Amino acid sequence: MRKRYRKIIWALAFVLLCSNVAGCSPEDLQRILQEDRYLERAQDSQQVADEPNQQKAEVPQAEQKEVKPVQKVSVGKYAYEQLDEEGKRVYDEMLSTILSQQEKISLSTIDTDVMNHAYTALCSDYGGLFWVNGYVFTRYTKGGELVSLEFSPKYTLNREERRLMQEKIDQVVEQWFAGISLNDSDYQKAKYVYELLALNTEYVEDAEDSQNIISVFIRRQTVCQGYACAVQYLLEQLGIESVIVSGKALGQPHAWNLLCLDGEYYYMDATWGNNGYRNREGVETSFIDYNYMAMTTAEMQLGHEPDKEIRLPECTAVLNNYYIKEGNYIEEWQPEQIGVRLAQAWEEKRVLTLRFSDDSLKEQAFQYFIQDGHIADYCAGLSQINYLEDSLWKEISFCFNQS
Repeated sequence: MRKRYRKIIWALAFVLLCSNVAGCSPEDLQRILQEDRYLERAQDSQQVADEPNQQKAEVPQAEQKEVKPVQKVSVGKYAYEQLDEEGKRVYDEMLSTILSQQEKISLSTIDTDVMNHAYTALCSDYGGLFWVNGYVFTRYTKGGELVSLEFSPKYTLNREERRLMQEKIDQVVEQWFAGISLNDSDYQKAKYVYELLALNTEYVEDAEDSQNIISVFIRRQTVCQGYACAVQYLLEQLGIESVIVSGKALGQPHAWNLLCLDGEYYYMDATWGNNGYRNREGVETSFIDYNYMAMTTAEMQLGHEPDKEIRLPECTAVLNNYYIKEGNYIEEWQPEQIGVRLAQAWEEKRVLTLRFSDDSLKEQAFQYFIQDGHIADYCAGLSQINYLEDSLWKEISFCFNQS
């Protein structure tokens, strides 16, 4: 799912005390393009045989293999905890194989549905598995009866290449984390990661390594899967629980995140946080769109539809919503307080988005500050108002970052 763009509404208002400002039409619908592909899912041996340079996996006759127990390292991980005991055991076996970069493992299940579901959960919990891209499996039979299921990860890097790449990623993450501390609040950590990705990573549909974190930390170009993997990877290192959610956004394949802040769940879509608008001349200006930083379920469902692979909670908390936390959620008419925020944003040459509790309050602010020109009372020297109006979110964005 491509990042969203908005078309700026230009109101040419040479602001005099007696002048009015004429608003323009609402923003254009965003152009949505489908991303090339998702993280590769499991494929049967017959299907994999059709790919270039792949040998068809046989279905040999074999004795049932004894499966040795593996260490449980994912207790507490969100998707892991949604599995039953059999699923958790298979998840552990597959993760152990991937982390140690073994060629294959005989699983403790012969149920391919259990295997597929466990692998999906594993990929949802671990955004940092950049050296693996899907898997193949082999069924072993004895007298026509299925007795064993063998899991073989598809590695994209050998052990040495993986080690060197991990070192490069660690160096970037260390630099990026220079401005945040483990002692900071959950909100501060989530906002920091959200802003990091918006400011340092570009959405590029055909980006190299787009399905893993290499595209984010090394290439600085990615798609939604890369953003979601990076969010999970970074937040985990800051002590924040996060999981990758897959599904559709506006009808197209997409990936985003579920995260836990101060014991309550929210959704985050870092892909759409990296936003931009184009003026009437077609000039693009980037900005961070905080609508998608800490969403409730109802807000997430305005444009997203999760698949059914993992059970998701009903998110209703708003304490860590950006607009509430930053004082940009307007519930009553106090023009002086709004004016102070406008003046600060004007001085800092940044975008200020105000979200209103209802449509009538939003229209009152629009009339007062834009149409009646009272924004000039707070923004000295302002001669032209550039703004975005969003009826869905009940928002007005004042774009002071473009002269």
